[in-house]
Amino acid sequence: MPVVIIYMWSGRSEEFKERIIDRITEVFAEEGIPKSAVSVIIQDVPRENWGVGGRQASKITE
Repeated sequence: MPVVIIYMWSGRSEEFKERIIDRITEVFAEEGIPKSAVSVIIQDVPRENWGVGGRQASKITE
């Protein structure tokens, strides 16, 4: 049973998360893994709790 854990910044819509879960599940299904056996866990992390290049992601402009 594959388990995929995704860490990403908080703030994505429910629809976005639904698409990501569906697409990742499809990749495994294409390789013969039953969709029912695939678990996808999305861990939302606030930007102030994420560091990039020695800085808080919340302080980096996009």
